[in-house]
Amino acid sequence: MRDRVRRRVFPWIGSIGLIVVGMYTTTLGPAEFGKKEWALPYDLWGTLIATTRLAHGNIGGLYAPPTGLISLPGAAVILVPCAALISALGLSLAIPGAHNLHPPVWLVAGPYQIALCCVTLFAADALAERLGVPFWKRGLLAVASASVLWSVSARWGHPEDAVAVGLLVYAILAQSDGRLPLAGWLAGAAVCVQPLVLLAVPVMLAVLPWRRMAPFLVRAALPSAVLLGATAIANWHDTYLSVTSQPDSPVINHPTAWTSLAPAMSNHNVAAGPFRLATIVLACLCALAVRRAWQARMPGDGQAWTGAAWTGALLAEVLWWAALTLALRSFFEPVMVSYYPWPPMAVALIPAATLGWPRLFASGLVAGALTAAAQGPSHAVWIWWVPIVAGLVLQLTLSYPIRLGKPVTVLTPAEVATGQQASLPGARSATGRPAVPTGRLAGEPAQGTGAWRSARHPRTCRAGGG
Repeated sequence: MRDRVRRRVFPWIGSIGLIVVGMYTTTLGPAEFGKKEWALPYDLWGTLIATTRLAHGNIGGLYAPPTGLISLPGAAVILVPCAALISALGLSLAIPGAHNLHPPVWLVAGPYQIALCCVTLFAADALAERLGVPFWKRGLLAVASASVLWSVSARWGHPEDAVAVGLLVYAILAQSDGRLPLAGWLAGAAVCVQPLVLLAVPVMLAVLPWRRMAPFLVRAALPSAVLLGATAIANWHDTYLSVTSQPDSPVINHPTAWTSLAPAMSNHNVAAGPFRLATIVLACLCALAVRRAWQARMPGDGQAWTGAAWTGALLAEVLWWAALTLALRSFFEPVMVSYYPWPPMAVALIPAATLGWPRLFASGLVAGALTAAAQGPSHAVWIWWVPIVAGLVLQLTLSYPIRLGKPVTVLTPAEVATGQQASLPGARSATGRPAVPTGRLAGEPAQGTGAWRSARHPRTCRAGGG
């Protein structure tokens, strides 16, 4: 246990720091500027109401007013322990405002939901360790990741986005280790919590053989189908309206270049659902294109498609393409909210950590500046949305896994379990001690696999894959 804590020391520090900073900026911080009311994430209150109903067995009330819930039921499930504690303490869920300046429920819900968001810090560190990222560079990754996580957690109160992205990253890690059933279930849990991660699922499918796709998709779809089916049976009208239409307000939030094309709804809202379906189709087309490129580089024995021979280069590329597909939401969403750019930034920082210190530092700096800029109040497309899109493009460009002649390293699962690091100059183990030279380089498959034997005996290697 002590070794595991040491291996994740930076995520632990980042999590504690984010909780402290998040609670300070929402409670004591506003008083420094002469404000009496706490600066709380109002979006969280609707989800808490839905979760409290779920905790009391009222499944049909998840999407009934005034919850405003438009995500899948997993967004409420992850908050059930917090809702149970709130109910046990008899705390009110009255919306913060002039008559509720300092709601006591935030002192319970705030630390819980911020801590829940920190799962992404641990997932990012686990993948960075798998990629052989040096110890102190993982520290910089944790700082950058925690800094941009403030927006989605303390500022806007959407732990479902952070939990879904964290589960997605863990799913990619499991797939890279060849644990496809676990990867499918993790991806399914991520989709059930926040369906935005559906944009990255085609990239995961692109590295699977055709025969493995159906079982993976069944596992990825089952959690959402079960929970959404139960909710629909209990309250079909509200469930169908919220999940399919997904209303959003360009008056309250930020319009984009596509707002005028979205179907209009009542109260100046527009339906974001059709655009999100179109974005998923675009993500699938991206995955088909990159599959052909990856397939041409894979060994022909099929083991590479199961994850047994994933190299550091391939793992970094999968993460980068996952970040790109997640960014499609910000590129083509009819209405934007300030925390929408966070998922691609969080994932893109991981492949950036495999590059040199300047690239990681620049990537983290752009992510921080983009997070700050996204909090701006402007509703002008050219002043708010266009710079956000440009910033995401710059972030993805800086994070693209090209090392200019230096190979990306990757550790085997056994080496990760023992805390060893690849033999990079200056690399250190998870405990901070000098690295043990046992990692394998990008392009060098694991020993004992068919891909390893083909690499040592080129005459036996066949073209193509899968």
